[in-house]
Amino acid sequence: MDHQDLIDKIYEAAFIPELWPDVIQALGAVSHSASGAMLVFDGTMPIGFKATQLLFDTIHNFCTTSAWRESRRIQHFYTNPLSGFALGSEYFPPEIVEEDERLLKLKKLGFHDYAGTIIPMPTGEIVVFALHRKIDDDAFSKRELDGLNEFYGHLARSSLMSARLRLQQAHATAAAMAAFGLPAAVLTNSGRVLSTNLLLENMPDVFVPLAHGRMCIGDTETNKLLQEVINAQQAGAEPSVRSVPLMSRNNIEPMVVHALPLRRSAHDVFSGGDILIVASPVTASSMVPSPTILMGLFDLTPAETKVSMALASGKSLKEAALENHVTVKTARSYLERIFAKTGTRQQSQLVALLKSTAAPGNRTG
Repeated sequence: MDHQDLIDKIYEAAFIPELWPDVIQALGAVSHSASGAMLVFDGTMPIGFKATQLLFDTIHNFCTTSAWRESRRIQHFYTNPLSGFALGSEYFPPEIVEEDERLLKLKKLGFHDYAGTIIPMPTGEIVVFALHRKIDDDAFSKRELDGLNEFYGHLARSSLMSARLRLQQAHATAAAMAAFGLPAAVLTNSGRVLSTNLLLENMPDVFVPLAHGRMCIGDTETNKLLQEVINAQQAGAEPSVRSVPLMSRNNIEPMVVHALPLRRSAHDVFSGGDILIVASPVTASSMVPSPTILMGLFDLTPAETKVSMALASGKSLKEAALENHVTVKTARSYLERIFAKTGTRQQSQLVALLKSTAAPGNRTG
C-alpha cells in the first residue's frame, strides 16, 4: 500500500471500523512491526478496540476484564504528555512496564518493544495506537518513527470520528452526523452542500449559507484556508493541512474546522459526498494540555509541538530554542511551519490561539 493509499484507507476506516486492522497492518509495514492495535478510552476506561490477529485475544482480554483498571499507562500519559510516536520502553518508566499485565502477556507471546502514540481527542476521548515488534527484530529506528509521524495528523482526525461513533460503522448520512455530536456538513468536491446537521445549522454566523447551495466560514482567514483544502481535493491533490482554526470571537468558543475526504466506501455511506466538514472544540481538559491536542489537529511534528508549548508558556523564541536544544534559526523555521499549519501570522496570534484552548483553571493572563 503506497503513502496516499494508506491516507485514504485511514479516513475510510473512520466510518468503516472493520478496516482499522488493515490500516494497523499497513502502519506495521511502515515501521516493520509484526502486529498492532488501536484502543479508544473514555477517561481511563476502554470503550472499544481494533487489533490485528496476533494481538486480538490479548487486547480483548485487557478491554473486557479488570486488567485495564490495573494499568497505569493512561494515568502516566495525563501527567507526561506524548507528542507523536515514541518507543514504549523509553516513554513509560520501568516500574509501569514491569507490572503491566498486558505487556507481560505480549512478552510471553514473543513480542518485545513497541512504537506507539496516545492521542487526546478535543471531545475528551483518548485513542491509542501501538505497533509491536518480535523479540528477534531489530530496535525501532528514528527514521521508522518519523515515518509513522507522517500519518499522525490523519490518524488524529480519523480517530476523532471513530471515537465519536464509538467504533461503530456509519450506515447512513443523517444517523452518522447526529452521532458525531459535533457541527457537521457533507460537501461535494465543488463545494456544494449535500447535507448538514442541526448543530451546524444553529451556527449561521460561523457557517454562512451562500447562493447555489454553497457555504463559507464567517471568519475570512479561516474560510480562506478551508477553501484551499477544498480546491486541493477538487484537483485530486492532498492539501498541506486539513484542519484550520477558528479563533474565539463574539461569544463563540474557539473551534477547529476539519475537512475529511470521503473516499471509497465512505463516499457511499455519505450519499456520494466527497468532503466531510466537522467542527470540534479545542478546550483542553484539566489533565491534557492544549498543545498536545493541537499537534493532532494541525499536523504539528513533535519538534514543532515542543516549540509551541514553550511559546505558550511565555518563553521567547530564543528561550524555546535553548530549551529544545536547537538553534534560533531552526526554531524560527519551526515557527514558520507552525504559522502555516495553524493559520496564524504572528507569534502573538499563535500564543493567543494556544491560550484560548487552555482549560479554564489553567489559563494565565
